[in-house]
Amino acid sequence: MNDFSSGTQATVLILFTTLVTVTLLMCVMAGPDRDDLTNFYTGYLSLTPFKNGLAIAGDYISAATVLSTTGIVALAGYDGYVLAVSTALSLVLLMFLLAEPLRNAGRFTMGDVLARNMPGRAVRIAACVVTLSATLPFLVVQLSGAGSLLTSILNLPHVAGARTACIVIIGTLMIIYAALGGMRGTALIQMIKIVILLGTSAVVAALVLNRFGWSPGNVLRAAQHGSGAGPAFLQQGLQLGTSTVDRLDFISLQITVVLGVACLPHITMRLYSARDVPAVRRSMSWAVGTVTTFCLLVIIMGTGAAALVGSQYITAADPQGRTSVLMLAQVLGEAHGSAGTTILYSAVAGMVFITLLSSVAGMTLATASSLAHDLFAHAARRGHADPRTEMTVAVWTSVAVGTLAIGLSTLVQDWNVGVLTTLAICIGASAVAPALTYSLFWRGFTRGGLLASLYGGAACALLLMVFSKAVSGTPSAVFPNADFDLFPMQSTGLVSIPFGYLAGWLGSCLDHRRQAAGSLETRRLYEESEAQLLAAAE
Repeated sequence: MNDFSSGTQATVLILFTTLVTVTLLMCVMAGPDRDDLTNFYTGYLSLTPFKNGLAIAGDYISAATVLSTTGIVALAGYDGYVLAVSTALSLVLLMFLLAEPLRNAGRFTMGDVLARNMPGRAVRIAACVVTLSATLPFLVVQLSGAGSLLTSILNLPHVAGARTACIVIIGTLMIIYAALGGMRGTALIQMIKIVILLGTSAVVAALVLNRFGWSPGNVLRAAQHGSGAGPAFLQQGLQLGTSTVDRLDFISLQITVVLGVACLPHITMRLYSARDVPAVRRSMSWAVGTVTTFCLLVIIMGTGAAALVGSQYITAADPQGRTSVLMLAQVLGEAHGSAGTTILYSAVAGMVFITLLSSVAGMTLATASSLAHDLFAHAARRGHADPRTEMTVAVWTSVAVGTLAIGLSTLVQDWNVGVLTTLAICIGASAVAPALTYSLFWRGFTRGGLLASLYGGAACALLLMVFSKAVSGTPSAVFPNADFDLFPMQSTGLVSIPFGYLAGWLGSCLDHRRQAAGSLETRRLYEESEAQLLAAAE
């Protein structure tokens, strides 16, 4: 993987420098005024549905989707195909179930949605805690992976110092993007990213199909051979196993992805920047189309990597297969050191680089916005914070969150941190999804039920993950030499998702009995806003 010419390395460096310069310039030009909260949080609602749809798709497609899902397709075949389809289905679920009510109920953050009928410090604090719990693990995964990937892409020594330097560089850039650009600035970066991502992926996928005479059957037969798994490549079980527990784990992972990914705070935050309900509908249509197209390209690229590179070489470079798309670009080049190889590899490297930058910037902005708006402006100042002060807090919170993520990423850069991605999605499915669906569609949902679903679902997911096979007891676990895997699965969704919904229902039932007056007031507030919430009626 690291065997490429100095010309390729120089081209990659020039491309990286150009991308950073252009995106930083756009962030500065699109950045909000220092006392304009609406501009910082929503970009003045100025994006057209097409642009906002691209921005939603850009936030939705993280580096984990580009690299890890492609790697899983290359190494596990059928299991990777199902994961890619589940990723697209999650956004479809958001489009048809939650997008319009969220746009009608929200203003800046998820806390605004949840506190609409249940105002109070406890709700705002809970929303902030869960937002931080869901986005910080993703940030650590992205930054930690950036260290290893960039050292390989730039042909640097694969030592801790070089990886740490790459983590710090990417982390510093993400802080600048989030602090200076706000919602509009990060949206422009997401649009650039999605155009580069789709264009480059389409070229790579076309080259793969062209290599096999544009016959999907030929690609699949070559992938079966290259994977070393034979017919098992097109059957469930290569990723997690074939036992009954493993099959349940596979089902659990897919349910978690479908329910959890689209409910993550940095995704739902984009919906509040749509002007109105028709705009959010058209935005989601563009986003779903874009993400579905990209997932199809991921399936082709991953299968092509298995066919042309082979699982033996992919796992030798990275056991999780995250470098498979880069290795595929090298194989598809005309010859080692040729102009075609240099251009294609540089384009794929640039695609990975801009994906890393934009993904972490969007997550940092969502976390900083929740801390500044929910925790500082409403929980600490009871909604009376000066806009200029809140804006300043949001900027400095971006710096604090980014610094924390950089520090944690450098500490865990030698670990298998893929479990943190699963943890973040499990929290989204087990805590955020129950809280949002109950809050938007159930008249009897109360403050007690909301707190129970947020804290209970997140705590259940975290506790089960700590004692799962993903953390200990297996060679691929975070601590392979330890053995405290009391929970026999790698994904907690099959247990934690029902627990989150059950906690919200029980909490609301107990609230109705203990505080009848308060519960009736919450129900009255919901009924008064129900028509506007669900149908945008005045």
